[in-house]
Amino acid sequence: MGADRMLNAKQLTGYDDSHVLPVDELGIQLHPLVAQAFLALKAMVADEGIELEAVSAFRSFATQCGIWNAKYRGERPILDADGVELEHSILNKDELVATILRWSALPGASRHHWGSDLDVIDRAAVPEGYRIRLVKEEFTSDGVFWKLAEWLDEHLRQTDFYRPYLGLNDGFQSEPWHLSFAPVATQALQSLTVAILEDALAESDVLGLEAVSPRLAEIFAQYVLNVSDPP
Repeated sequence: MGADRMLNAKQLTGYDDSHVLPVDELGIQLHPLVAQAFLALKAMVADEGIELEAVSAFRSFATQCGIWNAKYRGERPILDADGVELEHSILNKDELVATILRWSALPGASRHHWGSDLDVIDRAAVPEGYRIRLVKEEFTSDGVFWKLAEWLDEHLRQTDFYRPYLGLNDGFQSEPWHLSFAPVATQALQSLTVAILEDALAESDVLGLEAVSPRLAEIFAQYVLNVSDPP
């Protein structure tokens, strides 16, 4: 599938995976154009002793729904803006939804549905027994993935990948591990609408919809559209 072929509503919201293919050497699914570009990026950083690995790539609606519902039920940690775990029981429904949205996309609205986005680490930098958390501290000067973060800061502009979550906008927190392939992601973002997302949620078992639905347009503007642009 070329970058000029628009994703349909089911593909945009993760209900259909016909736009992605398995990448056997990576153990993930990606849009074919993204797979080719990511393998090239992986080869580039290998020259610096960095073993680039995608710990998350394409996610279906069902997978994203599982993440969301687990956080809504308190089965997975929920974090404040600084990455500190919060007590689930003290939050009402509106607060719970707002807290989850800081770090996790609403099912149907995840960029991972498009096959264009990946969460990456440097596998070579992971100490034995270390539990990867994907938090900002891991990518700061004393963090385990600082070498990768520095390389991306300096060289990512030379590629078609960019970081949509820089923490500069009033939406998701900074995610220095999240890479997006601009030629595919830009078109997908332009194609996704509130109406498409509303239809995707209507046939789902996403928890907390009574708190989400009345402000879906606001959530869409803040957490889907309000991201950093490609350089």
